[in-house]
Amino acid sequence: MRTFFSSLVLVLALTSVDTTAFAQRETPTGIDIDRDLSLLRRDLRANKKKIIALNLTLTEDEATRFWPVYDQYAAEMAKHNDEFYALIKDFVANQKTMTDAQASAMIRKWADIQLRQVQTRQKFIPLVEKVIPARKAALFFQVDRRLYALMDMQVTSELPLIIE
Repeated sequence: MRTFFSSLVLVLALTSVDTTAFAQRETPTGIDIDRDLSLLRRDLRANKKKIIALNLTLTEDEATRFWPVYDQYAAEMAKHNDEFYALIKDFVANQKTMTDAQASAMIRKWADIQLRQVQTRQKFIPLVEKVIPARKAALFFQVDRRLYALMDMQVTSELPLIIE
């Protein structure tokens, strides 16, 4: 547990984005956050695997079997995250002029992305359990979920609320 929290502090330090940059690129319809979001995502992706490796003690044989499965899982989750970040960029760019219909579509798409993330996790539970013991698999998914929660919190905390 201590390793996870130390790793968490490392991620926070390495992925900090200059929050003043968001306000500096305000447009008539919203805010342009493309550069900041790209930098944040790159940093998060680079550090996620390192943090999992620090927290998941694997034998050489387990590591040989686990990391290819992890890479498949990460690739599928990245697709969902690509959709999520595209949705965020669209929301922020248009938040001042968003209609009720657009807001409704946005929240439904966001919920759909979350459902597909959960379905991907469920799909990979038995695949991960085939290559490492169940306790280690549970630890992996626990650490992974905390990292995704951290990423969600970090990104969404920078977003403005919809203007009424």
